[in-house]
Amino acid sequence: MKVIEKHIVPKIEVPIRLQEYAVGIFKTLPTRSGIKKAIKKQLILLNGKPANTGDWIEEGQILELLAEELPQKKIFQLKLRVIFEDEFLAVIEKPSGYPTNGNYFKTIENALPYNLKTSEEKDALPYPIPVHRLDNPTSGLLIIAKTKNAQVKLNQAFEAKEIQKSYLAIVSGAIVSEGVFNSAIEGKNAETPFQLKETFKKNEKTFSLAELFPTTGRTHQIRIHLSKNGNPIVGDETYGSSEKIKGILLAAHSLKFQHPISNTTLYFENNFPKKFQKFMA
Repeated sequence: MKVIEKHIVPKIEVPIRLQEYAVGIFKTLPTRSGIKKAIKKQLILLNGKPANTGDWIEEGQILELLAEELPQKKIFQLKLRVIFEDEFLAVIEKPSGYPTNGNYFKTIENALPYNLKTSEEKDALPYPIPVHRLDNPTSGLLIIAKTKNAQVKLNQAFEAKEIQKSYLAIVSGAIVSEGVFNSAIEGKNAETPFQLKETFKKNEKTFSLAELFPTTGRTHQIRIHLSKNGNPIVGDETYGSSEKIKGILLAAHSLKFQHPISNTTLYFENNFPKKFQKFMA
């Protein structure tokens, strides 16, 4: 098995067991629970042998973290538009009509090996993994991790609300020029600032094009907030739309975040969706 990180124990003042000592020494395993799982799977070696949580740590010992070997993935040969890719991460355009991941074959995650290059980094993941998700009917920009370290840091950035996302939606009715939807979802705080981009008429009905900037990530958050405001997303029959179209008019439009390895600022803005153009024509 491949070694992805190595640590030589320096001088230790107070006796300590592996389970406590190992927290923080591997950049791809920053949490106590992650350390416990890795030890259980025999992915941490102490002087070349599988380590145990109760092992005492001494100066000069060598700790190694092994890459986890996962079962061969069945690849879904769906061609995706790749917006950005390097050794650590990628940004792709998710088409509507496919789940991001889950217990299905036809998922975006299963299509990633067909579209992305294998990372040459030591901590390369067995296959690329999305670090957030878009609903099945939602299209747009999706961030993919290609290495374990990138995955960990991107997950931390999402938790710290350091990744800025915007969505475009066409909704029924008129909305105010700007504001914030903040009604709770399933008892949890949820906040979606928004700006009106355009109001237009179609078949004697009023519709609005809005850009939304969710700061929390509740399930179906944007769809629920717009519906509660009396402006369901066009095509979203689950949340009250009476318009009969294929899919819903909601797309992840832009992303801004720090590259987890180089710390450079990355900004991506997707093309204006063709399905939106068609509806507004």
